[in-house]
Amino acid sequence: MGKTQMEQEKQYDILENSAGDLMIAIKARMEDTKNPKIVYDGGEHAILYRTDDSAILLDYIHPDIRSSFLNSGRVLIIEVRDESIIREYNAPVKKMKKIPTPTDIQTKL
Repeated sequence: MGKTQMEQEKQYDILENSAGDLMIAIKARMEDTKNPKIVYDGGEHAILYRTDDSAILLDYIHPDIRSSFLNSGRVLIIEVRDESIIREYNAPVKKMKKIPTPTDIQTKL
C-alpha cells in the first residue's frame, strides 16, 4: 500500500432525512471506490477514504449535523458530475478520538 493521496472537497452537501439517514454529495472522481469508509471524531472535519490510496477531506461540518454524523453507522455517498449521479455507495462511519487536522494533513503532503 502506497502513500494515501489526500484532497480537500471544495464544495459538498450533507443532507439528513426525517429518519436521520445521512447523504453526502461530492464531485465525481474518475476512479471507482474500493472499501470506502469515513473517519470522524465529532468535530469540524471528516475524512472519506474512497480507496486505500485516496482520501477526501470534508472540511467544516455544520454544527447542526455533527451529532447525527457521529452517531450514524453509515452514510450514503453520491458522486455527481454535471448534475448527474455518476456513482453511489454506502460508507461506514468509523469513530475516532481525533482525526488529523487540515494543517496536519497539509504538513504531511
